[in-house]
Amino acid sequence: MKLRARLAVATILVMVPMTFALFWYDGAAKHRAAEQNLTEFVLGQMPTVREACEAAPSSFGGELRPSRLPGPPRGNRPPPGPPRPRGARPAVVHAYDESLHSANPDAPTIPEALARDIREQDVAIVAYVLPTSSVEILARMPWGTGPCAYVLARGTTDPTWGAVLPESNIWLLPTVAVFAAMLLALGPVVRRIRKLTEAVERSASATYADAVLIEGDDEIGVLGRAFNAAGREIRSQLEEKDRREQALRHFLANTTHDVMIPLTVLQGHLATLREDAAAGKPVDVDALVSAMDEAHYMASLVHNLAATARLEAADVNLQRCEVDLEALVKRVVGRHKPIAKQLGVSVETAVPGEPVTVSADVTLLEQAISNVTYNAVRYNRPGGHVAVILERVAKEGFRLRVVDDGPGIPEAELSRLAERGFRGNEARSRAPDGQGLGLHITHRAAELHGFRLTLRPSEYGGLEVELEGKLDAPVG
Repeated sequence: MKLRARLAVATILVMVPMTFALFWYDGAAKHRAAEQNLTEFVLGQMPTVREACEAAPSSFGGELRPSRLPGPPRGNRPPPGPPRPRGARPAVVHAYDESLHSANPDAPTIPEALARDIREQDVAIVAYVLPTSSVEILARMPWGTGPCAYVLARGTTDPTWGAVLPESNIWLLPTVAVFAAMLLALGPVVRRIRKLTEAVERSASATYADAVLIEGDDEIGVLGRAFNAAGREIRSQLEEKDRREQALRHFLANTTHDVMIPLTVLQGHLATLREDAAAGKPVDVDALVSAMDEAHYMASLVHNLAATARLEAADVNLQRCEVDLEALVKRVVGRHKPIAKQLGVSVETAVPGEPVTVSADVTLLEQAISNVTYNAVRYNRPGGHVAVILERVAKEGFRLRVVDDGPGIPEAELSRLAERGFRGNEARSRAPDGQGLGLHITHRAAELHGFRLTLRPSEYGGLEVELEGKLDAPVG
């Protein structure tokens, strides 16, 4: 159902009972006024006709009009009843004795409800649910005895007694006019709502790139501005979703390209080893070492790609905990010693005698240090050396250095080593299809933890990577 139709129905549902209640109140007011006037009229006129009633009770009854019969002196007369309105019908009365029986055979039987109520009050009135035009009362006369002790009177409501509404139904016209004016006033509101609907549909079809232009300070304008705010939030979420999807696609592409080459080399080495074993030849140590090297390289690639996908998310949440840097360094060195031994590279470590604890994301920090150590081992020469040194700086800081005596990096390339995708000449010759993620991950992890990463030529001819920070480093 359309809004205008719904509002019209709602208005009708409200106006109909209100109009009915107004009619009922008007009818009840007329009925109460008629009851009061009929009671006063009967009590005022009956003293003037009492003698006639008691003289001939069997024939007394019918219409009661103001009596012109002579009566007692004016000073002894009861006050006359209120004047009947012009055009009002006279009351129809019948007299009854103390036992509520009438000597007139034409008199109606007193209703049981009136007979019960008159025992406790002087005037009993017929109760009603819906007010009608007829009024019926049973009144106890002041004298209280004789054949005219009680009088049953019937009359009708009069338009001029107790009227709330005008006698003519012309008053309904303003009500209809108000109803029509309300429907007309709803027209602009409905048009603005339709305009808002069309603007929302256009914005939705444009992926919420277009703003909803609804002016005004009313509820519809507020709704339009609320939709614009929601649209901005949706666009932000869509952009975040696109970034995540892009990171996932990048991760898959990197995984495919970086893993396929060492995997192919590994398969070749394993095939050679299988053929030699089948022919009874001794194990080719060089092939075995190369196979282990490629397997270690692929594992490092997978870890780096996973770390890169995490770091490229719009909102990086560090899972901080207390990290023992001494234990972390020992794990990293222990992980790289087997491949270093096969390559003929010596890996040594030095740690302070006191604990070095820092609040950090242990997985990310360990991957960062592992990348630096891995580069120092892999790109070194046979017979080379790598040293991983952890030391405290004063009381609130630490310094971690990874030093090697390998080929080194040209001065022109040092400043770009931490860039994503940049790879030095020596690294480029080892794996030409690699993505250059290792030092980029280390740089990003240091940045997030609030640490400082420095790359400089080693005094031994290779590269020295230094990671320095405070033990209570804040979130970057």
